[in-house]
Amino acid sequence: MSRYRRRLIAHRAADRVLSRPGALGTIRERLAVLDAAGDVYDLDGSADIYGNGVVEALEERTAALLGMEAAAFFPTGTMAQQVALRCWAARTGNPAVALHALSHPEVHERNAFSQVSGLRPVRLTGEARQPTADEVEGLPEPFGTLMLELPLREAGFVLPSWEELTALTEAARERDAVVHFDGARLWESVTHLGRPVDEIASLADSVYVSYYKSLDAYGGAAIAGPRTLVEDLKTWRHRYGGQLFQQFPTALSALVGLERELPRLPEYVRHARVVAAALGEGFARAGVPWARVHPEVPHTQEFQVWLPYDVDVVAEAAVRQGEETGTLLFSRAWDRGGPGLAVTEVEVRAAGLEWTAEDVRRAAADFVERVRAVVGA
Repeated sequence: MSRYRRRLIAHRAADRVLSRPGALGTIRERLAVLDAAGDVYDLDGSADIYGNGVVEALEERTAALLGMEAAAFFPTGTMAQQVALRCWAARTGNPAVALHALSHPEVHERNAFSQVSGLRPVRLTGEARQPTADEVEGLPEPFGTLMLELPLREAGFVLPSWEELTALTEAARERDAVVHFDGARLWESVTHLGRPVDEIASLADSVYVSYYKSLDAYGGAAIAGPRTLVEDLKTWRHRYGGQLFQQFPTALSALVGLERELPRLPEYVRHARVVAAALGEGFARAGVPWARVHPEVPHTQEFQVWLPYDVDVVAEAAVRQGEETGTLLFSRAWDRGGPGLAVTEVEVRAAGLEWTAEDVRRAAADFVERVRAVVGA
């Protein structure tokens, strides 16, 4: 049996995990999300046809939350952002998009910007941090749009400070560029930035948000911005094949997420900080020669853990801990961070709120024991 399959089975069977994302549930469990749909929308109304009805209701709810004039629903974030950025390129007359080398379009979308949408990515920096206003000001070529991923996942779910974010957007406008936020996880960024989500969104000309990453919906995304832009987005949504016949299950699950999960995200972020500190203490107590939790104080409910072991060693130890103890401390895949270094992502959701700091320290020590057992096997 593959390790991925073992990890999935261990996650479903575990008594204790830090997060139970709906995407890992069974079909029956995922369908149960809609048990609460009647609380957020009239289920006796007509189903949506090509984006009306419940889809329009979701768009209006999203625009209101973000303080924008309007929003357009898309089946995927990849499509949503390509459409938004090509519409901005048409308006600015410049297809260059200034972005981070570790941003999602550069790392995970197979060059879709250039191959599909006629956009030209221009990298601000490749360092594992947010770009700076100086880098925006000093970019040696003009660009039509500044795209900021908030938080920047590949760098450890890191965010700028509010002052840094304000400076970044001001620097873009000094260059006569518009500002677009890749806010796939913007919902969980309010605690670190210290501002409500609509005030954060007000710094940008358009904002992308995801419904499944933080809110546990079936999928879907939205672009919010000026009404005239959103009208263009919906035209291009059709051209890109995103005008699906019916999307009521996804739209309903998103409305449920906005109602139930969105208010809890600040609590998850605060507890992620407790978990992160306890992990560091647990590794030190267990005598690990070097370990890093990054950021040391998480900016969101997700963060990275770096350990000085081979990837296969820690991945096997993580699965064994779940299989043998019913406690799965690390439920995501491990990647190679360099020679003899392994890195994984940790997320804290409702299930993680049950863990005390001492629970985390003990689980970390137990995990290290299993790492040593795998090394010695």
